[in-house]
Amino acid sequence: MNFEKYYLLDTNILLEDATNIFKLSDNCHNLIVLPETVLDEIDAKKSGFDEINFQARQFARILENAKIQSNSTHNGCKIIRLKVDEINSAIIDIVSKEEYAANSKNVPMNIYNDRKILEIASFAKLFYSEEIIFLSLDIMARTRAISLDIKTDSLVGSSKDDFDFEFNKEVTVKFEEIEFLDNSDIVKFDPEHKPYNFTYCFKVKSSDQVILAMVQNGKICILDEDKIRDQIITPLNKEQLFFSNAILEHYYNVLIVEAKAGSGKTLLALSGALKLIKRKDYQRIIYIRNSIESLDKGEDVGYLPGLEEKFKIYNHPLMDSLDYIIRTEHKKRNAAKKSVYEALDDNEVTTRIEQLISNYNIETMWVGEMRGRTLSNAFIVIDEA
Repeated sequence: MNFEKYYLLDTNILLEDATNIFKLSDNCHNLIVLPETVLDEIDAKKSGFDEINFQARQFARILENAKIQSNSTHNGCKIIRLKVDEINSAIIDIVSKEEYAANSKNVPMNIYNDRKILEIASFAKLFYSEEIIFLSLDIMARTRAISLDIKTDSLVGSSKDDFDFEFNKEVTVKFEEIEFLDNSDIVKFDPEHKPYNFTYCFKVKSSDQVILAMVQNGKICILDEDKIRDQIITPLNKEQLFFSNAILEHYYNVLIVEAKAGSGKTLLALSGALKLIKRKDYQRIIYIRNSIESLDKGEDVGYLPGLEEKFKIYNHPLMDSLDYIIRTEHKKRNAAKKSVYEALDDNEVTTRIEQLISNYNIETMWVGEMRGRTLSNAFIVIDEA
């Protein structure tokens, strides 16, 4: 079977994005060659919560659907040809070797796997009698491949490319158009509307007036700013108003928010959650914070007994936010009564936090506890996701 191109992949190509294998295969027009070492390295990355761990598991699922087409041996190397038929197709040659030259050269462990991969690349160059392109994101591995007279390349147009999605868009409208905004088709006012234009700032021409709106099912929904601000933590700017509105609306099931530290993400999320519990939209609040990257927390701090005490340190952001909420609510009540403000002492704050946790069914959880759980009727905050 003839192919247009022959690609031998380094591990990082698949850990960057498992679906790169389909992009490079181009529906079986190109052959993908995988050294056995690549499979070993991917297998070692399957456990964990980082992006590379997800990609490793995703690639394992891709291989699960593969069918063996042929099996052969040549010059001490075994070649197993697989075909994956999904929405896209790929033909993959997995190449293993009985004995590696790197084994007898006392190669340092930090480059040992790279040398094994390049040994397979050298074999592939002769075996296929075609130009082999070694793809890697590692400049040192590519440089070593060049020294072995193997053509190399990086991955252009990878999933790490930056996309300038305009989630919030500004559009200028005329004063006489204001009354027609609410519940109108967004394309009437923005013919270039894209699905990722979730929210809009409609600026009134020749005026300082700005109307905030979100888009639901292609319709403009003007924000009721007074209603959104009616919560313990008051949104201060348009970004916080959009975030709070998204929480309080039932249009979205999952919200991902990115902002600088200290911009009020956790505070607004908890404030909105309290309001939703109060109006009986949900029964409980679950706070999850994963602060140890790539590891099961239980492994890092030790398993039972005393699990709750060990994880208490990871819930400080929650407790700080609840502390701020209690003090803010106390200030607002004093201001409403026009009485002299008296600050709460720490003991009173602690007592009120405990009451808040009890009244609003606030629970804390770590990632390991989520396995096999069904979390229903809950507002879930995943901090530092």
